[in-house]
Amino acid sequence: MGRNLSGRGIWSRTKIGSLVSTLALAMVGAFLPVIIGAQPAAAAVEGPAGDAFYTPPSPLPAGNPGDVIWYRKQADSGNASSYLVLYHSRNALGQPNAVSGTILVPKGKSPVGMPIVALASGTVGLGDACAPSKNPLVSVAQNQGFIDKALEKGFAVAMTDYEGLGTPGVHTYVVGQSEGRAVLDIIRASQRLPETGLSTANPVGLLGYSQGGGAAAWAGELQPTYAPELNLKAISAGGIPADLLAVSKQLDGGLGFAVLAMAALGLDAAYPELNLDSYLNAAGKKFFTDFSDDCVESLIIYPFRKLSDYTTTNPLTTSAWLTRLNEQKLGAVAPKVPTFLYHAWPVDELVARPQAVALKDTYCAAGAPISWKDYPGEHATGILTTQSDAVGFLADRFANKPFTRSC
Repeated sequence: MGRNLSGRGIWSRTKIGSLVSTLALAMVGAFLPVIIGAQPAAAAVEGPAGDAFYTPPSPLPAGNPGDVIWYRKQADSGNASSYLVLYHSRNALGQPNAVSGTILVPKGKSPVGMPIVALASGTVGLGDACAPSKNPLVSVAQNQGFIDKALEKGFAVAMTDYEGLGTPGVHTYVVGQSEGRAVLDIIRASQRLPETGLSTANPVGLLGYSQGGGAAAWAGELQPTYAPELNLKAISAGGIPADLLAVSKQLDGGLGFAVLAMAALGLDAAYPELNLDSYLNAAGKKFFTDFSDDCVESLIIYPFRKLSDYTTTNPLTTSAWLTRLNEQKLGAVAPKVPTFLYHAWPVDELVARPQAVALKDTYCAAGAPISWKDYPGEHATGILTTQSDAVGFLADRFANKPFTRSC
């Protein structure tokens, strides 16, 4: 009697049919995006026009640092597409906030592999009207040369307004944790805004002078832990206020008293327990109220004043203020990427030179890849005389040219 194979035959045909169906579905699933076209990233939300753009939704929507809350396409800036963005960041205490800024992408060039230069703005003032994205004319002297040179080399530019410039609240001027995070997060925003075509694969450079030099240096120290996914290649930072306590001693009673007043307001905004108002006399209450909306022109109309003119007790001598001032001191984390530091020589009337040299020495002692250069002149002339070298240093690192340490 022969074997009855009908059951096995039925089982085999069923099994084979099932296998064929499974393979067919898998192949359709694999090739469906090719057949119908890959789905693009979700479009970013277009924000309101005018000043309303700078007022974030309330409550602030959930989001990671660098996520775009909304954006607006602006008129082209020369041969670059321009985007105004409102994005998620974190303040000095690590709390979520919203920061505005500008992203520029050269036209006619592929964004794939395009270097991104995060330009940290120099001092523009404290008032919302001073924000670089709101009033570019206010920041022309500090920023336009850097922007033009970066765009000419085919680099995208991401420039934050910083916390409290344009957006609600007082600008946290020279507060390292706030400014460094704002700089890093606009890089992330430039990579997450689908319209730019940029991504985390793009090489990144940090750039800034004066306030911007401090912000760029802070971004460099924070990047390994705060934004490790960024493809950071180099840092150019000049005129750095690396030690605010040392800088304040030159400013109090000096030509740049307004810078000290701005720093006091910035620290007070970042750390509410400092309570600047409790130290002010009647003249101080009026001065700081009036001063809080000033733009950069205030730097030249309040020379040679002293904190003692406006206070009952100098806050910079108290333990609470000294603690926060010392937290702003750079040097705790030496950069791993090539870093160009530079300063006015022989004297910088606004940002004391010795404390910048001390930062360089600290980084060098830690083995960091540092290049240092002196520029004859003073602080303001340094804005103009250093731009080509600062952008050129980044360009050389993007091009993987040899770097020589010069400590």
